[in-house]
Amino acid sequence: MRVIIVGAGIGGSALALSLSKLGMEPVLLEQAEAFTDVGAGIQLSPNGVRVLDHLGIGTALQRFCTEPDFHKYSVWDTGELLLRTALSPKVRDTYGFAYYHAYRPDLIDALTEQLNEAHLQLGKTVTEVGQNNDGAWARCADGSEYQADVLIGADGIHSLVREQIFRPDPPRPSGYVTWRGVVDAERIEHLEIPVSAYVDMGPRLSFVYYYVSSGTRLNWLALGKAKDTKRESWSQTTSKEEVIDAFDGWYERPRQVIEATAQPFVTALYDREPLERWVQGRIAVMGDAAHAMLPYHAQGAVQSIEDAWVLARTLSLHHEPTKALQRFQTLRYDRANLMVAQSRSAERWYHLDDPEEVSARNARFRANNERFGGDFSPQQHWLYSYDAEAAAQGTDHEWRALPTWS
Repeated sequence: MRVIIVGAGIGGSALALSLSKLGMEPVLLEQAEAFTDVGAGIQLSPNGVRVLDHLGIGTALQRFCTEPDFHKYSVWDTGELLLRTALSPKVRDTYGFAYYHAYRPDLIDALTEQLNEAHLQLGKTVTEVGQNNDGAWARCADGSEYQADVLIGADGIHSLVREQIFRPDPPRPSGYVTWRGVVDAERIEHLEIPVSAYVDMGPRLSFVYYYVSSGTRLNWLALGKAKDTKRESWSQTTSKEEVIDAFDGWYERPRQVIEATAQPFVTALYDREPLERWVQGRIAVMGDAAHAMLPYHAQGAVQSIEDAWVLARTLSLHHEPTKALQRFQTLRYDRANLMVAQSRSAERWYHLDDPEEVSARNARFRANNERFGGDFSPQQHWLYSYDAEAAAQGTDHEWRALPTWS
């Protein structure tokens, strides 16, 4: 089976490699002329790492990722630790795979370097997609045209495939921006920050940070309200002064990390209202094109990776393309859209500013810290126990019965 994939981000690259591993023919079309080093950190929970191991890059992950010991949630003004939940080594021992932090360009390199040269076409800006009874097609700005049995839009929140085929609502502004940066670890060595996954929560502002690139860099993002209008652009720069100003009155660590950063970036945060369907005939969307989500549960990349394996395996198991795509939608729709909803909900409790609500949240976090004792929360277990291969086989009933967020 021949499959056109529009977009060589994490989801599209994972799908191309999955299809190749399963004996199908991917054609991965990417508008960029080359992959660049501009990127951000991502979190890879074991439900995604399990898929990446299927794809043969488990050893590579160990070379360029870091493995945090705990999720740590702290308060903004004193740095008090409210809640700590387990990661390494308990995640690996329990689920068979690690929880990693990675630098996005490193992961995309690991995915794409295994592809046959003919399977990856750079500098291909897709301008039109369509289908007929025999297959699907994509036309590019340079006049080239590609034919296949199916076409998959893995082209992000501003997906051309989604716009042309599914006529969705426009992206929904969250009202927040994310400032972000990557700093060489040696520049903040004096801060003695352990290898953990950190969230500092404050009034209408939060600070998330963790090591990537085998611990040689610290990735950070601050989620808050900007004083002026920002674009949804991952290449939009800002000044350190703008970001530091947002942290006035906070404890010292965020300011010190930001000051050590060579160049911060800023992006307006959007998500999408869920589509009624991800599939029309021989064309489907996946990843952010299907279910763009806010970053508060750090699952955007992993949900795309889950999509990729379930979609590829479904195409391999069900040889009639339109039925296979419908099956993929059935298997993935509920889980991904629940993550969209829960990520929206988390935006509020990360950024509470009413004193009574803040006090109640902090008390709940302290109680959970006693309750879990450094073990997994029910939310973590719901996320981490998912097996994309079992999902593709239709035998993943257990995770659906698990409690999610309370």
